[in-house]
Amino acid sequence: MRTLEELNQLRDKIRPTLAMRLKEEGNAGYKYDVLVCGGTGCTSSGSETLLKEFDAQLEKYGVKDQVNMVKTGCFGLCALGPIVIVYPEGTFYSRVQAEDVEKIVASHLVKGEVVKELVYPETLDGDTLKSLNETNFYKKQHRIALHNGGVISPEHIEEAIGMDAYQALGKVLTEMTPDDVINEVKASGLRGRGGGGFPTGVKWSLVPRNIEGQKYVCCNADEGDPGAFMDRSILESDPHTILEAMAIAGYAIGADQGYIYIRAEYPIAVKRLQIAIKQANEYGLLGKDIFGTGFNFNVEVRLGAGAFVCGEETALMTSIEGHRGEPRPRPPFPAVKGLFGRPTVLNNVETYANIPKIILNGAEWFQSMGTEKSKGTKVFALGGKINNTGLVEVPMGTTLREIIEEIGGGIPNGKKFKAAQTGGPSGGCIPASLIDTPIDYDSLMAIGSMMGSGGLIVMDEDNCMVDIAKFFLEFTVDESCGKCTPCRVGTKRLLEILDKITKGQGTLEDIDKMEQLCYHIKEASLCGLGQTAPNPVLSTLKYFRDEYIAHVVDKKCPAGVCKALTNYVIEPDKCKGCSACARKCPVGAISGEIKSPYTIDTSKCIKCGVCMETCKFGAIVKK
Repeated sequence: MRTLEELNQLRDKIRPTLAMRLKEEGNAGYKYDVLVCGGTGCTSSGSETLLKEFDAQLEKYGVKDQVNMVKTGCFGLCALGPIVIVYPEGTFYSRVQAEDVEKIVASHLVKGEVVKELVYPETLDGDTLKSLNETNFYKKQHRIALHNGGVISPEHIEEAIGMDAYQALGKVLTEMTPDDVINEVKASGLRGRGGGGFPTGVKWSLVPRNIEGQKYVCCNADEGDPGAFMDRSILESDPHTILEAMAIAGYAIGADQGYIYIRAEYPIAVKRLQIAIKQANEYGLLGKDIFGTGFNFNVEVRLGAGAFVCGEETALMTSIEGHRGEPRPRPPFPAVKGLFGRPTVLNNVETYANIPKIILNGAEWFQSMGTEKSKGTKVFALGGKINNTGLVEVPMGTTLREIIEEIGGGIPNGKKFKAAQTGGPSGGCIPASLIDTPIDYDSLMAIGSMMGSGGLIVMDEDNCMVDIAKFFLEFTVDESCGKCTPCRVGTKRLLEILDKITKGQGTLEDIDKMEQLCYHIKEASLCGLGQTAPNPVLSTLKYFRDEYIAHVVDKKCPAGVCKALTNYVIEPDKCKGCSACARKCPVGAISGEIKSPYTIDTSKCIKCGVCMETCKFGAIVKK
């Protein structure tokens, strides 16, 4: 493909094949488009088996030539996977199993009759199908970074081109100067989505323009936060958006080489990236003399081995260079001396995913969303104690309450919301009293948390906040590269104190000592991992100090999570004397007579919880 005109011709040719999915008139000769989620979540639930079964059943019923089967990326509502959507109606089938496929083919695709028992209930109003955009999960979302998720096949560049892929690259190469590009990104107000929130356009402008020689563009797809899967999903759903954005960044700073650093634990994303790079090169959208403008840009993939510290930009670059992934002191910053000692721009996947849309729609369009200091949207991986687990993209400034109660569908089993953890091990816990906090960079920082890359873990009344702090600290202790003493030794000492407290051996002095140590670690650590490692401890101390006091003074865990401070007790008035718990106890700690209340010998009990799971009468409680 030599010119932008040729790209436009291909886009116009491909567009009709997407017509049914986009609710436009016309189609490519198919009666139905059947979209099957091919993201990691649905794949792990068996969506590949569904695709094979669809192929067999379409053949059996003789309608294979009438149905366009499409393996997409993530639809977002991961709790309902495997997901199948049938167009032109947009019928949303959820939790589809292999044995359900024949029903869908025989009824819907042959007779035109929707299989109501498989339809997601929120999209069905009597006999009337509702749009997905009318459901609680989707109606408050605004999908920019996720706009192609669940819409196109990520392994076919033609479908991406039909959705305007590489149009923004064509625009910057033929209509804009490098300064124009940087100024447009600056004006948009886009801030880095990887955690720190540094203005993207400013970062690009810091690359010296008067330095000759090699410059680099890097993409951070390492995404190591527990519970975070935003970047993975974008790469699985729409890899060409990231390649296009990196090429735009390359043009803006004068670089001709890009690297995507992605963890090897993301095999689907890695595979689709490699396919996308190969296809883009074949179409002349990467490589030499793109659109005949003389601009060259190549992209290579580098696999990480799962080290959390390699999410820090200098450690990431050190790893790409083939060395142990350890951070470097700054300054000099990567914009001046980065990868291989050369000027480098690095952004994460979600940040890049916004760039083509900003170029095509303009800075004012992006500025119209979000808050004064946090423009645009943010993607969150919503997980934990929440009904609608999945990917959410909302305008900055959306409140935590809206995300949890409306989009997330609330807390399961009638439990009460207790806290939300944002920013993973680098972030903090937001208590229920602050549920109306707007989710943007400054609001979260003001309450002792941070945006982070976008993990949002919801906790209910059954979670112990001391145990939560310990969980995240265990993670950072394991992931510390060990280069600097404050992080290597300080976090280890913090964990030792937390361990004492959860075992009922802590003192009030330990709480004070732990708080002081947190501030020393934050101030003296070399990189962001150590500087933010104390955040879960500090935020839980700030909002849930009473739980720490209970562990230390009362020697009790209010949530009944910390084993050393918890006993299992049989309530005599509820026990029916059925002996089921005694028969299941692995250490013989339960005794009694049939039809009489049983008792638990706490000296023998190993607190495994099997007895509570076994009891059908709710007679066993944790105290």
